[in-house]
Amino acid sequence: MHTYTEMTLKFLQDLIRIDTTNPPGNELGAATYVADVLRSHGIEAMVLESAPQRGNVVARLRGDGSARPLLLMSHLDVVPADPQGWDHPPFAAHVADGYIWGRGSTDTKQLTAMQMTTMIALTQEQIPLARDVILVASADEEVGGAMGMKWLVDQHWELIEAQYAINEGGGFGLRFGGGNFYLCQTGEKGICWMRFTTTGKAGHGAMPGEDNAVIKLATALQQLSRVQLPQHRTRTVVKLVRALAAALPFPRLSVLPLALNGILERVVLSSIGGESEIATLLRSTLRNTVAATVLSAGSKTNVIPAEATAHVDGRLMPDQSPDDLLREIRPYIGPDVQIDFLETSAGYESDPESALFECFQQVLVQHDPGSKLLPYIVPGGTDGRFLAERGVKVYGFSPSRYEPGWNALAQAHAQNERLSLANLEFGTDVLRDVVCTFCRAASSIR
Repeated sequence: MHTYTEMTLKFLQDLIRIDTTNPPGNELGAATYVADVLRSHGIEAMVLESAPQRGNVVARLRGDGSARPLLLMSHLDVVPADPQGWDHPPFAAHVADGYIWGRGSTDTKQLTAMQMTTMIALTQEQIPLARDVILVASADEEVGGAMGMKWLVDQHWELIEAQYAINEGGGFGLRFGGGNFYLCQTGEKGICWMRFTTTGKAGHGAMPGEDNAVIKLATALQQLSRVQLPQHRTRTVVKLVRALAAALPFPRLSVLPLALNGILERVVLSSIGGESEIATLLRSTLRNTVAATVLSAGSKTNVIPAEATAHVDGRLMPDQSPDDLLREIRPYIGPDVQIDFLETSAGYESDPESALFECFQQVLVQHDPGSKLLPYIVPGGTDGRFLAERGVKVYGFSPSRYEPGWNALAQAHAQNERLSLANLEFGTDVLRDVVCTFCRAASSIR
């Protein structure tokens, strides 16, 4: 293990051991740790509290100003972890069996640690920079970002304004059709959380009638669960499908693009393994989606309630609005269901052929010859949306090689969350080389 990997491992272990479970968050200790480490290496860093104990750290290496800044972003909070069911305590940061185990080891304290090492490497190697490199490790991402990135964007935009941002949500390896790929997040879906409400006639459970709010709601949700909403194809998803198809032998290479036809999609995705990682990803990023998640009705077994409600998690393609989704689902649930929007946000799509995307590809090939980088849309949400609203080109890129039996996407929020030491080294090396290559001043290149 070389020096930079050892540095990243120490940072990651220290960060995992600082419990930043959100709620309540308490990220101040972790933010202070990051800032202190960076300052000890001569890097300017500050800690900003959005509320008591809700710490955000912003650090900066200054370039010559010939190009606009690059932002390295991650979040310090983590989701809860019940020690029951873990092979190693979730906040102990044990190294065992070639992995570092712990909550945050893939979401996203590993990215914070890699980015810290990258900043230090740029300083130690005295890399002349064309653009400022800004590191932001924020609070509150797991509960919406109001105390973290959103607050920074609203209150301290001058400290974090950038042209490009490297975020979580991508960079992981994938094997498909004999090809060796890495997926880079070039966008994410928007949020459209809704409350469905139905009403009916209250009464005694022993004398049921037809005007039952619970039955109305259940019927509407069942109808909705059977629906395949129309496709909304983005540049990113089209590029992903065509590149994956090119890795398949004839005649399968000509079949996969037919998944971009809404009528043929189900048959095509079934042909590549209906529950495979790629099929699941494509199903959720070709269209708006809805999923019922919370149900509430009644308080007593023998009383028919007058009202029933459900919370529904809607996700929007980058070019879609909440009203667009409402128009799509209304014919299937009928006119009697009242729909209220609880929380909404817009999706975004960054250019899958930008200079930074090309830099990712260039560096990956150096570390993993023959590999190819592909763009994809993240079905869920990240803090990237707050920056995208301000025009920042946001890309999810936390590099990790494909490892059989280990799925990068499945690690987030999981029991036994872990990252291999080999991938910690790979990610550290690739990220450092990407930032060095992308930000190096042109006058220093010989």
